Amino acid sequence: MSAADGRVAIVTGAARGIGAATARRLAADGFAVAVLDLQEDDARGTARAIEEAGGRALAVGADVGDSEQVSAAVDRVADALGPPLVLVNNAGVTRDNLLFKMTDADWDLVMHVHLRGSFLMTRAVQQHMVEAGWGRIVNLSSVSALGNRGQANYAAAKAGLQGFTKTLAIELGRFGVTANAIAPGFIVTDMTRATAARIGEEWEPYVEKRAAAIPVQRAGQPEDIAHTVSFLVSEGAGFVSGQVIYVAGGPRT
Repeated sequence: MSAADGRVAIVTGAARGIGAATARRLAADGFAVAVLDLQEDDARGTARAIEEAGGRALAVGADVGDSEQVSAAVDRVADALGPPLVLVNNAGVTRDNLLFKMTDADWDLVMHVHLRGSFLMTRAVQQHMVEAGWGRIVNLSSVSALGNRGQANYAAAKAGLQGFTKTLAIELGRFGVTANAIAPGFIVTDMTRATAARIGEEWEPYVEKRAAAIPVQRAGQPEDIAHTVSFLVSEGAGFVSGQVIYVAGGPRT
């Protein structure tokens, strides 16, 4: 019997990509998983895959940047599955543009989802963790936190998540709650496909070019991030907190 059996995890942005891979991996580890995405219909595919593999899952629709929707979603998860003790803040969007072309809306939406969303989800879930005396929070940052042309909004949000993570570790550690961040490098997802399209590059050559610049000589897959999440939410990672782990196929800092 796994230590995760009977525990509940929430993964945001879990309809596809890194979020879906993470939800499936946590279910395989024994967690009941709330698959949260903006539209509940989009989350059902991941939830169905978990259930077909023998796990427990719940599809939930919510805008992570809306406090009322977040509160309702977390209450629903607690009622249906049990108190959530693992939170993976993965939901994200990009609105890339050079600074002089970036609109107020481009900036605000990225902050709304990444920073406000992670704040609201964490605030809503932490009470369950504190009451249980155990919890795991994993925030998805990015190598873009180090700066990336055309991503002033995204880079700022992802860097902000690193500071948010370290503060959570300081505030919540005495309650048995750890908080860590993962900063993925180049991962094959719909989001990176959109980036290739934005800059006018064909997908396969774009992947080959990016992979050639990575020390391990391959592109990352969503499962690479899911495996790292799996470790960070495990019992064995209880002395790891406030860290930013670059999962990028080579050193970044």
